[in-house]
Amino acid sequence: METGFDVVVVGKGMMGVAAARHLALSGARVALVGPDEPKDWAAHRGVFSSHYDNGRITRTIDPDADWAKLARRSIARYGEIEARSGIRFYSEAGCLIVAPEGHDDLKSTMQAARALGVAAEALLGAELRARFPALSFQARDAGIFEGQGAGHINPRAFVAASLVCATLLGVTILSEEVRTVTEIEGGAVVETLGGRSLKAEKVLIATGAFALATALTQVPLALSVYGRTVLFAEVGREDEARLADLPSLIRHGHTDAESYYVLPPIRYPDGKLYIKIGGDPVDLPLTEEGEVRAWFRGGGSGAAAEHLRAHLGALLPDFEPASLHHAPCAVTKTVHDRPYIGFVRSPRIAILTGGNGKAAKSADEIGRLGAVMMAKGSLTGEGYAGDFAPVVE
Repeated sequence: METGFDVVVVGKGMMGVAAARHLALSGARVALVGPDEPKDWAAHRGVFSSHYDNGRITRTIDPDADWAKLARRSIARYGEIEARSGIRFYSEAGCLIVAPEGHDDLKSTMQAARALGVAAEALLGAELRARFPALSFQARDAGIFEGQGAGHINPRAFVAASLVCATLLGVTILSEEVRTVTEIEGGAVVETLGGRSLKAEKVLIATGAFALATALTQVPLALSVYGRTVLFAEVGREDEARLADLPSLIRHGHTDAESYYVLPPIRYPDGKLYIKIGGDPVDLPLTEEGEVRAWFRGGGSGAAAEHLRAHLGALLPDFEPASLHHAPCAVTKTVHDRPYIGFVRSPRIAILTGGNGKAAKSADEIGRLGAVMMAKGSLTGEGYAGDFAPVVE
């Protein structure tokens, strides 16, 4: 039995590593436990994480004031984490929101920008096409461009950078999958599949979509998990310079099938540049843990990939991908559209999960709130209007 910990954080994804870092910054004795990314997804039988990617959109403007604050506070700390770790994960490429002129999402986005005091450029028709000549827009499209404090982050690199920072702060890190979390008198015990046992005063469970299972939480959380598919289009050398300055892009259509998001060319572990596009035309519910594991092993939906290929072709008609492939991802939604941050079984065991499809950019602040909850038992005074309390079915 390994003892002496104030908190054990279960889950080495973006929220978990951020929580561990902030707990250690507060002076807590912390252990962080979770497996590394598997080398062969198809053969892997353990848990997965949605941060196994090199590109996620980051932006400050959000019609929801709490999500905007989560993003702004996180983005403000990117530079500090990069400097301390020596790992770069943020690219300020800007973020372009596009929709048919007069669309409610354009109105709410611009209202949010004004309320937040964020510089945003409104673009109509010819202005939009002149500003981004490599992109093809529909006749009545309009856009809002956030050039500063927006672009994309590399989730893998964010996790790596946060792990370096956590290590420098004395966090004990174990690359193992957790089997059980058991409350005992005076604390709780975390047992791994590898046979390690860690005792702490409190445990924070940050297992993403795998919080759907009750093996660790012991209570059924009100979560909805959906399988998502992303398409990767390889950028050949002949297109590198022409497409190098593309922004991140979010398109709001009149239906989900007309809506999507696009990441500009990003370098992936295989050394190649890819444009990534996502936006499934229909939801694919995953109702139990076994389905989540099977989804990640299965490679995603070919039909969704074809749907995304059509959108990409319309947006970049002059771009011929050097190759195409698709991959699975998952989104975990909560009842109140905010992360679950709070105690669920007792004052010793808490949950931190529920990105709702928009948490990657805000992971550091969400993790900080998890650390505050473990230390104080409440988020009172943190400046948020909404509810983060976990909901149990």
